[in-house]
Amino acid sequence: MSGAAMGNVNRVDGPAKVTGKAKYASDFRGDGLLYGRIVDAPIARGRILSIETEAALACPGVVYIFTHDDQPSLAWLERNYRDQVGPDGSPFRPLHDDVIRFSGQVVALVLADSLEAARHGAGLVRLRCEQEAHATDLEEQRPESFEEPDSRSGMGKPPEPRGDVGIALVEAPASIQERYSTSPQHHNPMEPFATTAIWERDGSLTVYDKTQAVMNDKKYLTQVFGFGKDELQVLSPFVGGAFGSGLRPHHVAFLAVLAARELKRNVRVVLERKQMFALGFRPPSIHDLQLGATAAGHLTAVAHDALGATSRFENYVEQIVNWSGGTYDCPNVRLGYRIAALDVNTPCDMRAPGAASGVFALESAVDELAWKLGMDPLEFRILNHAAKDPNEEKPYSSKQLLECYRQGAERFEWHRRGHDCGSMRDGSILIGWGVATGVWDAMQVPSSAKAVLGANGKLTVSAATSDIGTGTYTMMAVIAARTLGLSVDDVVPQLGDSRLPMAPLEGGSFTAASVGTAVQKACLKIRKRLIRLAKDLDGSLLAGVDEKEIILENGRIAIKGDASRSHGITEVLQRTGTKEISRKTLAIPSLLKQRKVSIKTHSAVFAEVKVDEDLGTLHVTRVVCAVAAGQILNLKTARSQIMGGVVWGISMALHEESVMDHAHGRFINHDLAGYHIPVNADVGSIEVIFVEEKDSVVNPLGVKGVGEIGIVGTAAAVANAVFHATGKRVRSLPITLDKLL
Repeated sequence: MSGAAMGNVNRVDGPAKVTGKAKYASDFRGDGLLYGRIVDAPIARGRILSIETEAALACPGVVYIFTHDDQPSLAWLERNYRDQVGPDGSPFRPLHDDVIRFSGQVVALVLADSLEAARHGAGLVRLRCEQEAHATDLEEQRPESFEEPDSRSGMGKPPEPRGDVGIALVEAPASIQERYSTSPQHHNPMEPFATTAIWERDGSLTVYDKTQAVMNDKKYLTQVFGFGKDELQVLSPFVGGAFGSGLRPHHVAFLAVLAARELKRNVRVVLERKQMFALGFRPPSIHDLQLGATAAGHLTAVAHDALGATSRFENYVEQIVNWSGGTYDCPNVRLGYRIAALDVNTPCDMRAPGAASGVFALESAVDELAWKLGMDPLEFRILNHAAKDPNEEKPYSSKQLLECYRQGAERFEWHRRGHDCGSMRDGSILIGWGVATGVWDAMQVPSSAKAVLGANGKLTVSAATSDIGTGTYTMMAVIAARTLGLSVDDVVPQLGDSRLPMAPLEGGSFTAASVGTAVQKACLKIRKRLIRLAKDLDGSLLAGVDEKEIILENGRIAIKGDASRSHGITEVLQRTGTKEISRKTLAIPSLLKQRKVSIKTHSAVFAEVKVDEDLGTLHVTRVVCAVAAGQILNLKTARSQIMGGVVWGISMALHEESVMDHAHGRFINHDLAGYHIPVNADVGSIEVIFVEEKDSVVNPLGVKGVGEIGIVGTAAAVANAVFHATGKRVRSLPITLDKLL
């Protein structure tokens, strides 16, 4: 591992999770708790003619049933509320009217004094609907597609064309023109969505919700229901996975708060696994790519036109084609992106939104062109490496992609690769090696944080962000401990509470850069105060010493190179009668510097597959992922993030597919038996290399984030390895047995 790493620290929240002390949204209780069960729409488009609830209300234990017929007036009906990450359009309003917009839409909520009674009551609700013609096939809706509208925040539209792609393709000695596609996928975190709403005696609400954004949740709920800012608190101390599905508030939270407010009772609503498939998902995508190159292998033309899906009521867009114009050096580029409205719920961000799909298409096409030229696919990528960002015409703040190629290839032993398809085998087992490039944006967004150092030497750092399993608790503790020279065990990180200092949602690989910078800034203020107190002590050993010559380590304030001249932090606080030092700060990006450069994270992914020549069975036996992501804060959790991304990339390549029954407009494999995800036997060796990369522009910590980059490029590397093994190019994910035979 590189010398850039700051440590190898165990998760500070690990003991709570493995001992069961960590409480998730559905673990919180309240007196007289009511259990909510959702009744969902059986059709994809139409209207509700009637809802018969008499039999359900007669069921013992059933207390109340909410439908669109008796929903109270809500503030959002007048404000047309949009949440922080919502796309353009009209957000879905649960139980608002009789219109059915997608299959699985909530049409009623049954409340009962037990889970069993709620489930039984929900089964007795009868719906009579008027069905209308629906459309759920993306290709069939292509004629009705439209150009990407003004993009939502963080999703830049494709850049304007450069050069003349048409002429370049005609004149290119070598070119390809192919279509690639990806299937819809669902996040399927281990913890289903759940909300427990606790009704307080003063009329306020405490809401425990599964979310990646407690501040977003609070804004949504207070505006929709008209609560004052101090009348509703959202907590999400632990989240059992989300991967982007929890960025937006869902109808689960809305329903729980609605019931708690109207009934003045404590309420819990939990989704069944099949109901998770009515939430957002990674939309299907279709990609048409044309590439041209000189006989020597220099790219001369890139044209990438993609079609993505959205809902009828919101224009969800992804940054899906931009990567094709910015990954390699090419003078002629044309990018196009259209979206088609389907009768589904609005898609939502799913780990590396846009890039996971778009880079699969690009990197598959690049591989095809290299093969057509008779070039080594890795050498082709190195030859076309972009020294500056071609899309933005700016230098990179840092870019060690070439080193990723070099170190990854060395670890993978790429030089041993057979040139021809099917040239590597072990008996009847065909062996294939593939490579792909990964790229993702590196971002910092404004964030606040608070740090409080007590006289006992214990430090508390807090911010209203989330930890969805990515290691945010540990990241905050590591940064704080190292800034003030404390043991990680002496730091208490706090998050997942809307009362804490403002912080961004956890997503986009920007949490460490944003919240971490704020934590560091608050701790630096405490450091400055500590040094001043130590220098002002009677008989201080640090009197007259320049602050630049003072360090904090091992719980002491000392002079560099002279540990004998030091004071303990607790000694300083106690001798000065200081009960605590508290500092709160806001950290914002240095836009003046950042606007002058392009800031990206890069990777090189190498994959090995083994295919049974007779049966067509396929296994990924080895992956090496070399990543350049700036400063690595904690090796253990960073490596875990990349490994998780690689596993998901393997899953995207070979397993995951939400199958739509277009006749009924409903996903039919809506459980973990029919929706395939990899198990241990499906995943071979995964090696992670962190390439040393220093970046003084991205943020004061020099970090870029590792949440998304692990998945980007992995599916393409696997698909390219399959071609090398079998000679069969599969351009539609997932690569299933029928596509190989």
